Amino acid sequence: MNEHLLLKLLNQVQTGVITTNQAVERLRSLDTELLDSARLDHHRLLRTGLPEAVFGADKTVDQLIEILSAMLKQHHVVLATRVTPEKAEHVCSVVDDLVFHDTARMITGNARFIPQKTGRGTILIVTAGTSDLPVAEEARLCLEHFGHAVQTVYDAGVAGLHRILAKSQLLQQATVLIVIAGMEGALPTVVAGLTPAPVIAVPTSIGYGTGSGGFSALLGMLNSCAPGLAVVNIDNGFGAACMAAAINRQTGANS
Repeated sequence: MNEHLLLKLLNQVQTGVITTNQAVERLRSLDTELLDSARLDHHRLLRTGLPEAVFGADKTVDQLIEILSAMLKQHHVVLATRVTPEKAEHVCSVVDDLVFHDTARMITGNARFIPQKTGRGTILIVTAGTSDLPVAEEARLCLEHFGHAVQTVYDAGVAGLHRILAKSQLLQQATVLIVIAGMEGALPTVVAGLTPAPVIAVPTSIGYGTGSGGFSALLGMLNSCAPGLAVVNIDNGFGAACMAAAINRQTGANS
């Protein structure tokens, strides 16, 4: 259920197309659906403007098949993150209308329900290196399925500062930016000093030795001297996408 469908239902009651009792029956399962492996939150899109997403890393193939099959029956996009190619192959061979995105490690479905023009402007995703692409692509796919316009600048880390400086005009035009970096995590600070828009920094687990799986980048970003910069968890492209969508959302555009 989303805002558009709810308004349509209320209008049908108002015009006498359906009775109040019929409307109640349709709303009865609005909030949750109990499955063997999950309790789906169908009310989330209406409450928050974003659909429920499935974290696939620790779910079995059978659990993913059950959950995604149920979600495909709803009138919103379907997203599953952190799905291995092996799991995705099995799931997509059983369940129709699903697409696996290898770099992003995501399964998507119900593309016909992608909302149109939900954003006030363009969200720009910037990465320091090519190794950061899985996190960046997770963020990009989520945002596009949330109905936001997205542009990307990939492989523009501080080791070659001219690469990001050459995109200064694009940085100035973005409504919100997601900046993704591993190693020492310096790129978000540089970008935040070049744009008036809010910057969402995403540390990645890319790096050697004392990088400690992204903790060095995380601590560097948390200690940034640049104003207008916030930080999400290590490798959390999905979380960055949700925050960027909330910032970029048009007033009332939660359907």
